[in-house]
Amino acid sequence: MTSLRNHRVVIASLFLPTTAVLGESGPPTPERVPSHSESLSIPAINLRLVDGQKTGRPPVTRHHSSIGVGSSVGPLKSIVEDLRDKTRNATPALRSPTQEAANPFAKLNRLADQAVDEASKALESQPIPTIALSLPPLSRKHQTTHTDHQHITRRVSRKNSRSSSRRADAETTRNIGGLLSESWHFEPNPHCNGGLKNAIDSVHDRLKKKIWVGALGENTDSFNDSVRRIIDKRMLIQQSSLPVWIPDAEFSSCYDEFCHQVLWPCLHYAVPDAPRTKLFYESASYKQYVAVNRKFADAIIANFQEGDVIWVNDYHLMLVPQMLRSSPKIPSSTPIGFFMHVAFPSSEIFRCLTVRVDLLRGMLGADLVAFQTPNFARHFRQTVSRILAYEALPKGIQIADEDTAGPGKLRELGAGGRGRFVDVAAIPMGIDVGQMKQKLQEPDVAEWVQVLKQRYSGMKLLVGRDKLDEVQGVRQKIQAFETFLERNPQWHQKVVLIQVALQTTESNELAGGAADVVARVNSRYATLTYQPIIFLHTQDLTFSQYLALLTVADAFVVTSLREGMALRTHEFVECQSERFRPLILSEFTGSYSYSGFRSCISVNPWDAKGTANAINQALTMTEDEAKGRWEDLHNHVITQNAPAFVTSFLSRTLRANVEHIQGDLADVPVLDTARIVPRYKHSQKRLILVDFEGTIWKRDLSKPLQQDATSLPTETLDTLKKLSEDKKNELWLLSGLPIKGVLEKIAEYVPKMGIVAENGCFIKTRATRTQPTGEWISMVSNLNLKWKASCVEILNYFSERTPGAFVEDRGASVVWRFWTGAKVDSPDRQWARRQAAEAQNHIYDSLGERFGIRLIPGSNHFLVLPNNISRSTAVGAILYPGGPASSPLISRAASGAGWGSTNGGRRGSGFIDDDEVHAGGTDLDFILAMTGDEKLVRRLNDFDNAETCSTSSKGTDALWKLEAAQASGTLALLAGITSATNGN
Repeated sequence: MTSLRNHRVVIASLFLPTTAVLGESGPPTPERVPSHSESLSIPAINLRLVDGQKTGRPPVTRHHSSIGVGSSVGPLKSIVEDLRDKTRNATPALRSPTQEAANPFAKLNRLADQAVDEASKALESQPIPTIALSLPPLSRKHQTTHTDHQHITRRVSRKNSRSSSRRADAETTRNIGGLLSESWHFEPNPHCNGGLKNAIDSVHDRLKKKIWVGALGENTDSFNDSVRRIIDKRMLIQQSSLPVWIPDAEFSSCYDEFCHQVLWPCLHYAVPDAPRTKLFYESASYKQYVAVNRKFADAIIANFQEGDVIWVNDYHLMLVPQMLRSSPKIPSSTPIGFFMHVAFPSSEIFRCLTVRVDLLRGMLGADLVAFQTPNFARHFRQTVSRILAYEALPKGIQIADEDTAGPGKLRELGAGGRGRFVDVAAIPMGIDVGQMKQKLQEPDVAEWVQVLKQRYSGMKLLVGRDKLDEVQGVRQKIQAFETFLERNPQWHQKVVLIQVALQTTESNELAGGAADVVARVNSRYATLTYQPIIFLHTQDLTFSQYLALLTVADAFVVTSLREGMALRTHEFVECQSERFRPLILSEFTGSYSYSGFRSCISVNPWDAKGTANAINQALTMTEDEAKGRWEDLHNHVITQNAPAFVTSFLSRTLRANVEHIQGDLADVPVLDTARIVPRYKHSQKRLILVDFEGTIWKRDLSKPLQQDATSLPTETLDTLKKLSEDKKNELWLLSGLPIKGVLEKIAEYVPKMGIVAENGCFIKTRATRTQPTGEWISMVSNLNLKWKASCVEILNYFSERTPGAFVEDRGASVVWRFWTGAKVDSPDRQWARRQAAEAQNHIYDSLGERFGIRLIPGSNHFLVLPNNISRSTAVGAILYPGGPASSPLISRAASGAGWGSTNGGRRGSGFIDDDEVHAGGTDLDFILAMTGDEKLVRRLNDFDNAETCSTSSKGTDALWKLEAAQASGTLALLAGITSATNGN
């Protein structure tokens, strides 16, 4: 994150965190700090609520669980969960026939409302102050589920994007003193992605320069040009936001129809049957979806600054990355990341979309496409492979030359004629634990905890919070609760399910089908004093009340049929820091994909009996077992947190951009020996790094590696021997070969030369007086290599089905050579590449996460080796002072800031890796690297005295390029200087 201080981050999300509302704002809320002596009894709390409303403090709530569809109150804010799909009108109430008020907060709120009404009558004759444009923005530290601004009307509705109530407000404003062009104010946007906002806010001290790009979430057709210009200016200065102005009808068609009725069901495995609806397959709203994405892209392009990092969020903006990448005004070196906050289905589901190709190509315009879980990332790779026929690898997607974006950008984007590479990763989202703890310490939370304890004394509370659509599984939850009551009569009138209902579209709500089940259960089990299921809408309770619910809950129940990351479960875990009550979690949520959340009670929401048993297990669980489970969940929540999410995503985006957008080979000069030789001749401490295979030795790849050195170039070995015998030189040979065979012969012939074997798995030190032949050091001695047997077995299976392919089983790595014929794009080679992609995905999915291995693809082979092992890390071990492979000659090369330092970075990249090079303090006079390893090249470029020379014949960041056939001659030239110097 240190490097991000040098970049501005452009965050594109459908809705801005702050919106501009026409008209006047209410009076500010005074802060109240109650004394410790204040009573927590219900009467005392009620008196304070009434008193607070008389003095101008907003009422706790003015809405009850019986609010109908006609309510004009808007949806409310989310603390960490993405509530972007909420709509404006309230969800139809689900009430039981019982006479008791279901909402536990309703009685106190009604008393408070009465006091407010009385106070309002006394204020009617007083003039209303005008809120001018100079009003400072209202700030809020945390985006919460429940807002204290009760009368906010919003843009999104169930059937139309512009509601009648908002239009009436706009008309009134237009006719009163011209307020339309002069009076408006900022308010927190209830539609924004609250989880994303909180995550960004959690790193505000490290992310100083940022700008949000999004829609206001308001009716904007009524905003005239002058108001829009003023809002644009104030938004940019005060809120670091850039509004995207979208016509009402266009936004409605895009958001309400295409996003909600097409994309949302598809991404969550809810594809409708063709006879039931044509909307999914024949939606005409895709044109509006494209238009909205184009407006976002145009806004970003118009405000682009050199050095920007662009972060595009979620399924509403899937086309934006490609639109940006194809723009001539956006340099191809601009880092672009795309994060999908929701689930991503298997290819069999996604292929049902008629616009599947456009959506996939749109996402692939980014340098990094990230998802909540490894499963979603795998689904995306497989979908791209099967629909677009691109090469899908565990690390990402290789895009062919002809499919790279942008006219005239092919050479610039490509690396060695292979097109672009798009990283695909799983980067899970989390909550801001620190902010959550602060919210829990607020006095209101303790007050409402006491209220709930008194209200439900002697009862067990089950709590849930979900949208009432078919994806969130509320119907399945209620059915399971009904089964629980049927099978456990001893729990009748002793357990209550409090379900907080988030708003969704009317059609999705009807598809969810929860109303009839709730009515049936309540009519069956309710009495005059007991109601088994209580539905509360987000308008019915404040965020403090919601936290109180989570605190007193005896279990939290999530039965989603499919979900990205259930961050409300993370909230529950942190609210249970004293009671340690269990979590009942659907195995189809993204949270359950991670081992830390396996300590929950997992359920299949389709299995009503199994879920009923889980409820009984949760209510009867011992305190010791519950605490043990909670500790595992808590450890995961505090590790997978919001700051880690933001840091990982942005750092990975920068890294992907640096690694895959390489310089054009034509712009790199050929190695000029006239400039190199004088520097070499007059230097006193030199480090020389030379690749073996592909640089000074070309092996026959048509057959397995020969275990002798008969084909080794003797003349080149003599050159290496001369160079190694110069006391001013530290010579290292970098190889991917195993120790046995070729490298053993070389080590015996050139004992004073260090050798890196198997791409960094083993290092042979230079010969010294105490070690005349040097010694081999294992860099993987502490790693689990049991994966190799399974990996070789998998590759043998694919070898039998791929003509000419064979496996090289090395000491700590495995190589599969799937093509050994001519490098032409023949059908046989295409088949071999498809087999290689399948093999890599199979190995990664079955062994990658479990054993911590990575795969490095090549044009005709791929390498499997442990994580954090590479030629670059091996050179780091050589340079690191006091390390096992360091030598006295260069022991001070990295003094003060070694290879593992994070105090420096690659020139211009702005990205700092965990093992980044730092060149400060080096006393080496001369560093020469002849290699095709771009990661090593980029890191050595930080040394002022380094001469990096690429021998790969591909796009490179090296200072020089050199044909491999000329490498031996260049080394011989330097060896001749060494001999002449020693002779003198």
